[in-house]
Amino acid sequence: MMALERDDHSKDHFITPQQLCIGLHIHLDLSWMDHPFTFSSFKIKSLDQIATLQSLGLERIRYSPSKSEAEPLAQPTGAISAPPPPTLSKDDDPAYKAKRERMQRLAAQRTRVNACEREFQTAAKAIKSITQNLFARPKESYEAARGLAETMVESMLTEADVAITLMNDKAGNEDVYFHSLNVAVLAMMLAKELKAPAEAIKSLGVGALFHDIGKVEIPDKVVRKTDPLTHAEQQLMQQHVVYGLEIGKKLELSGEVMAVVAQHHEHADGSGYPRGLQGNQISLLARIVTIVNAYDNLCNPPNPAKAMTPHEALSVMYAQQRAHFDANALSVFIRCMGVYPPGSIVVLSNETIGIVVSVNSTRPLKPTLLVYDPAVPKEEAILVDLEQEPDVTVARTLKPQQLPRPVFDYLSPRRRVTYYFDAEPGGTGGT
Repeated sequence: MMALERDDHSKDHFITPQQLCIGLHIHLDLSWMDHPFTFSSFKIKSLDQIATLQSLGLERIRYSPSKSEAEPLAQPTGAISAPPPPTLSKDDDPAYKAKRERMQRLAAQRTRVNACEREFQTAAKAIKSITQNLFARPKESYEAARGLAETMVESMLTEADVAITLMNDKAGNEDVYFHSLNVAVLAMMLAKELKAPAEAIKSLGVGALFHDIGKVEIPDKVVRKTDPLTHAEQQLMQQHVVYGLEIGKKLELSGEVMAVVAQHHEHADGSGYPRGLQGNQISLLARIVTIVNAYDNLCNPPNPAKAMTPHEALSVMYAQQRAHFDANALSVFIRCMGVYPPGSIVVLSNETIGIVVSVNSTRPLKPTLLVYDPAVPKEEAILVDLEQEPDVTVARTLKPQQLPRPVFDYLSPRRRVTYYFDAEPGGTGGT
């Protein structure tokens, strides 16, 4: 695994296997498949790890003095003995068996993520069709949106666990449709965690899909403008709520859905628009969409240079904008997304760099990461479930632009942060 900067800045430090002891931070210069550990760089925690390391047949092992909590054992006097041969074959060694089982779990997870991305593509295409047919076939568009929401709810509510999963950039290229899909996915997930009934979540899904529908009446050059809007442009942009209600009437949207369209920019403290509603004057479904809409707008603004990381977006919402939102719903949203939401770049306590690809709503502090290891081809990059790695924690976050170029190219931080949900029968078991 790769550290952000070379330890000790000068030369590598090596010891023999006989000098290993608990507290040393070691680096294995081996292919990931040639050792049984999750990481190639770690601090020795047990005598069992030492025995396994000594069984690898290495003549010397690299270690980091500055990251270690102990000094290597003194080199035995006399002739240096050859490293002991492996006591067990890879087929029989329990450590390698555990690694093979981990790889099988990761293969199953990759299969689920691929299925998730296919569902995401299908949903994005459906939203494109709904939008394009809005005026020519309004009733058909409404039924298609309701059908999409019902399908998502059925998948989401039949599973014990739901994992919010980061989508690959190539899962689609219809940027204009990603926002409404993001808002729908995250709003429905939040509503589930708030114990909303299934019918309400279906209405929420339709409302989320249509919440910005009035923007079809706003000139594209204003909607997509990357520079700050003028006062006149801001006023025009706010009109999308009025236009959305006019379109909603033609679609004969239900009252619950219309409330989402009308109120998704209202704030709990009365500072929102168009009516300056406060607290319980705003429908619960609209309060949910307000939170998710604000989050996605911070992560995916028209100007990508102003995009916040998911971690930054949640921090800003809580620290600076908390009064805008329903307090309970915001608290639950932050818990569901985790301290490090999907799309976050993190550095682990062993200096491994990774990108969070999945967070389970029932285990938000234990995300799954795709980690950088130059010894592993990018196409086979390792997924690490932190729930299975109790000795490793997230040390800090990074912005994508802080990554060294090889790491950036390997992890491929998404230009846009897009999500879908991964639900597996019986729960995801730590996805």
